[in-house]
Amino acid sequence: MKKEDRDKRKENTRLLWRFLMGSKRWFIMGILASAVVSLADMVSPQIIRVAIDNAIGGLPPRVPAWAVSLAESLGGFEYLGEHLWIMALGLVIIALIRNAAQYLVGVLNNRGAETLVKTMRDSLFSHIERLPYAWHMKNHTGDLIQRCTSDVENVRRFVSMQLSNVIRIVILIALSVFFMLRMDVRLTLIGLCMVPVILGFTVRFGRKMHAGFEHCDEVEGQVSALVQENLTGVRVVRAFAQERYERDKFIEKDNYYRDLWVEMGRTMARFFSVQDALSGLQVLLVVVFGCVFCVRGSMTSGDLIAFISYNSMLAWPIRRLGRMLIEMSKADVSLARIAYIMNEPAEPASEKALEPPMNGDIVFDHVSFSYEGGSETLHDVSFSVKAGSTLGILGGTGSGKSTLMLLLDKMYLLPDDGGSISVGGIDIKDIDTEYLRRNISMVLQEPFLFSRSIADNIAISSKSISLDRVREASMAASLDESVREFSKGYDTFVGERGVTLSGGQKQRTAIARALVDPAPIMIFDDSLSAVDTETDAKIRGELEKRFGSSTTILISHRLTTLSKADKIIVLDSGRVAEEGSPEELKTAGGIYQKIYEIQSGTAPASGKEADDGR
Repeated sequence: MKKEDRDKRKENTRLLWRFLMGSKRWFIMGILASAVVSLADMVSPQIIRVAIDNAIGGLPPRVPAWAVSLAESLGGFEYLGEHLWIMALGLVIIALIRNAAQYLVGVLNNRGAETLVKTMRDSLFSHIERLPYAWHMKNHTGDLIQRCTSDVENVRRFVSMQLSNVIRIVILIALSVFFMLRMDVRLTLIGLCMVPVILGFTVRFGRKMHAGFEHCDEVEGQVSALVQENLTGVRVVRAFAQERYERDKFIEKDNYYRDLWVEMGRTMARFFSVQDALSGLQVLLVVVFGCVFCVRGSMTSGDLIAFISYNSMLAWPIRRLGRMLIEMSKADVSLARIAYIMNEPAEPASEKALEPPMNGDIVFDHVSFSYEGGSETLHDVSFSVKAGSTLGILGGTGSGKSTLMLLLDKMYLLPDDGGSISVGGIDIKDIDTEYLRRNISMVLQEPFLFSRSIADNIAISSKSISLDRVREASMAASLDESVREFSKGYDTFVGERGVTLSGGQKQRTAIARALVDPAPIMIFDDSLSAVDTETDAKIRGELEKRFGSSTTILISHRLTTLSKADKIIVLDSGRVAEEGSPEELKTAGGIYQKIYEIQSGTAPASGKEADDGR
């Protein structure tokens, strides 16, 4: 194994140990109960051997002194031979103890397993929520769900079903070999001669199966991502009549996934078939040579029966190693996929974690930024927004408008040479991230609504928001009239991503969510694009009433939305092309004037001008 692989395995083991912190005691008790099961399995063949050789056959006892004393206290071996029910009762008592211990193994392991699953999923969910926004943009939601469900289940299955078996197998192998050696060394060596062959075969196939499981897990994540995308985008699929195309694409990927598991099934079938044949050969050798030894008189019948029992106990853990290896390979792959999430560094906290007043001027100073692996999105952008004023931002698609707001909200971090953004003279890098975001309210062009009621979506920022405040915010967002038309009013369930609402209703719900708990900085990123001009004017009027003290940033392609702004900046290819008041820019002869003439109907729209005004 390469050093890199060993280091990864050590990291995965440490991660698993961390997950086990809340459930270790249950698994430890389960292991102890499993040890009792193994010891009970060891005792039963000895009782049978003594019954056949000593109680019935009358041979001299070859048992420890304490066992002889116990037999004498019960009347002696001759008495036990005449009353075999006593020894049968002993077997029943051992069986009851074994079954009780086996029951405890199941209960304790299941308790530990469910605790482990809860710990893993809680940790994963909490960590995923704290990962940077950029990381989420690079990873498919469906694949993340698969890691948090199927992969967690694979780890749970291995720990709960195989961990206690490890101790049991060790005890069974050690004690089986010990008792077998005491009865006949030659037959023990014959029985053990196949063990290295079986173990070598198991290790060889184990490496092959590990690679297969890893590939299957990756493809399962791709299938999950494909399903998730189609379910969330079902309206788009149907709107473009792409059901057959998407179905064929899914079937192709699912067939490939099926074929991988069919091939894995063939591999496992070959593995288990050969392993069973080798194990059967081991048992056959013991039976054949044991019978020969009995005929020659070098071994008693009781010893042979007990020896065959112990050999079966030895064969079971050797065969079980194959199953454990398969489960361990699955768990190892799944744990590595979980570790991919858990080892990803969380969003860095601000070193100074300042919490200054957020009602100061906002200043972008020589800001340059590019997304990972992409060309420069913003280049040397500088502008300021006075506290309590309204800034309008205009620009074509891909000009960097939304990127500016994501940087202000620290969804993406500026590189060291990317300039600076400050609020009230304090660099946002030094402001506590959670505090910053609590004081910035952002409404996006495509708002996300949760599968909850309208009231819950509007009041999502705080549990203390009353229904009266929800209604007041809805009226300001021109939403209340639409909600009152619903049979359940504000208790109406909006469905996943707000699928039951129209585009304008979703935008107005998001605006009401911002209005219900106003922040010092309000950002509306093209959030009025789906409403008509009359509703747009009403909402802008409410914004002017409510946010006289808040700094408001409006991003829009509709100039009427920006007409009341104190200042407007026009972005072109990631640069500030124009800056000034709406009245100044109308006659500046630049992009703003061309768009104004197009939207006011005083000039024909063509080419690039039409694109700029989209």
